[in-house]
Amino acid sequence: MTAPDPPITVLTVDDHPLLREGIAAVLKKHADLALAGEAASGGEAIEQFRRLRPDVTLMDLQMPGMGGLEAIQAIRELAPQARILVLSTYSGDVQALRALRAGAAGYLLKSALRTELVDAIREVHRGGRRLPPEVAAELARQADGEALTERELEVLRRVALGNSNREVGELLSVSEETVKARMKTILLKLHARDRAHAVTLALKRGLIDA
Repeated sequence: MTAPDPPITVLTVDDHPLLREGIAAVLKKHADLALAGEAASGGEAIEQFRRLRPDVTLMDLQMPGMGGLEAIQAIRELAPQARILVLSTYSGDVQALRALRAGAAGYLLKSALRTELVDAIREVHRGGRRLPPEVAAELARQADGEALTERELEVLRRVALGNSNREVGELLSVSEETVKARMKTILLKLHARDRAHAVTLALKRGLIDA
């Protein structure tokens, strides 16, 4: 009689205790999963990973102090084979792409934890990747698109705060005509109808923060 495989050990990294408690409760229900430890920040995640060497790390991106992206990079430098599944509130493709580039193996929306977390952990542990269909579709749709430059993002961030073209120009020390030209390019790149639509699309995709 062969011995059963050891459970998949999981490190949970999130600054909200209730979310960590919820994940712990889910893991308890499955014999093939075990909570190895918890962390509330990026810095703590690195320390816990170094000490525990979990099979899968569940990583939030938005945390005080060191964020999830920096923690992912640091953990992957410690252990290139580390399997990291990002848990995020945001479905923006830019946020997901940054996480994948940092070394994450998957990206799961917190709204789907109840129904998809267990399968996602198992899939990532097997060496697979996990992306929500809506994020994967958006990544594919944007793959051929032209990225906004840092200057264009600066304009868009200030427009999102309610500034007029003239006010944006004053803030960035450029002419109003330059701002108008950049806005025209932004609308084309984002396939946006107007300024408000451009801001909405940029927030949704994670190009700018709310």
